[in-house]
Amino acid sequence: MNPRLPTPDSQRVSVVIPVLDDAVELRECLALLARQETPPLEVVVVDNGCSDNSVEVALAAGARVVREERRGIPRAAAAGYDAARGGIVARLDADSRPAPDWTTRLSRAMADETVDAVTGPGRFHDVAWPVRALAGLVYLGAYYALTTLATANTPLWGSSMAIRRSSWQRVRDQVHLDADVHDDMDLSFALGPRATIRYVHGLGVGVSGRSLVGLPQLRRRMDRAFTTLRLNWAISPPWERWQRRLSPGRAGSTPG
Repeated sequence: MNPRLPTPDSQRVSVVIPVLDDAVELRECLALLARQETPPLEVVVVDNGCSDNSVEVALAAGARVVREERRGIPRAAAAGYDAARGGIVARLDADSRPAPDWTTRLSRAMADETVDAVTGPGRFHDVAWPVRALAGLVYLGAYYALTTLATANTPLWGSSMAIRRSSWQRVRDQVHLDADVHDDMDLSFALGPRATIRYVHGLGVGVSGRSLVGLPQLRRRMDRAFTTLRLNWAISPPWERWQRRLSPGRAGSTPG
């Protein structure tokens, strides 16, 4: 796709960023979005009850601010997806560091209208080099591998992903907004094994390594993972998901 040509509304990209007291990281993320070779239709920053100057940072950068007073990433992300105007709803975290061609690559990957969602890899930009590659391989590699087995599909990663607006609207009522879940993993479950979700290496972003620091942080993330698995496997266990995935007549955009 030539970024200089007009883009149909169905292919315009809204970028959603949930945020809670993360002004420093948000400022850098918004600055990088402002330098995209294919400008997004809009940037939607979801204020999830910030007490710092995150909202001021967002407004100064020209972002549209949506407020979601109910705390939690699932609620904040969903509020952003609901508010987005583009036919493609992208998601970054405040600490995501997209390359200048991130939206261009994303639009190109979503040009095939049978694709429900796309996602990409990450690298820890603030971790020392000897540890950086290993941390990315172990942490993100394990997430993609294990969640693929759990969902019977390519899992989404919230720091670099996009979903077609119509696909979000179709599964919105199936995500768990009031539980302490990993919202990206939960959305992957909701889309189901028959959805077309593509991993695109060119959508790689830098992220902060702060999620790797401290036992409380690790325990919180593990608890969220177990809650996400428990809630979704109660609906459909993995062997049933894989049976649907491998059954004949798979339809690329049919939900779970």
